[in-house]
Amino acid sequence: MAKEGLVGLPEVPERRVRGRSWGEVVVRVSEEVCGTMVSPEADRVLRYLVEVEELAEAVLSDKRQIVDLDTKRNQNREGLRALQKDPSVSEDVMVCFGNMFIKMPHLKTKEMIQKDQEHLDKEIERLRSQLKVKVNRLLEAQGKPELKGFNLNPLNQDELKALQVILKG
Repeated sequence: MAKEGLVGLPEVPERRVRGRSWGEVVVRVSEEVCGTMVSPEADRVLRYLVEVEELAEAVLSDKRQIVDLDTKRNQNREGLRALQKDPSVSEDVMVCFGNMFIKMPHLKTKEMIQKDQEHLDKEIERLRSQLKVKVNRLLEAQGKPELKGFNLNPLNQDELKALQVILKG
């Protein structure tokens, strides 16, 4: 069973600094600066602030990862487009992997990039769904209301066709 945080949320996995949690480090530094023990109320406030900062850091980290994956997805799309424009399907193409170029068959390269695109799409979708949960946890920890319309999903093709049939009557 998960331990609960300060505001009734499951606790964020703690980062550790020299064997101590981030909250303990903050309290320890504040004790050293003030020269006295921190009161229980101040300790609770510090732990709350640390928890909010960790939640915010997790949100920003996921957003950055989505941007990075989307950049890679766009580069793959550009590569696929270049392969489609190339009229010589029988020839090998040069593909860049990190900092080296490898000569590969045209069709094999196209299949590989398409599989990578599918994997990137799934990973971005997974991160976006996790991001919604993390943003809601952060807003709850800050005492703000949940975003309205944030958990909406688009209609798929079948649902859209059914809706059009209903609207036509």
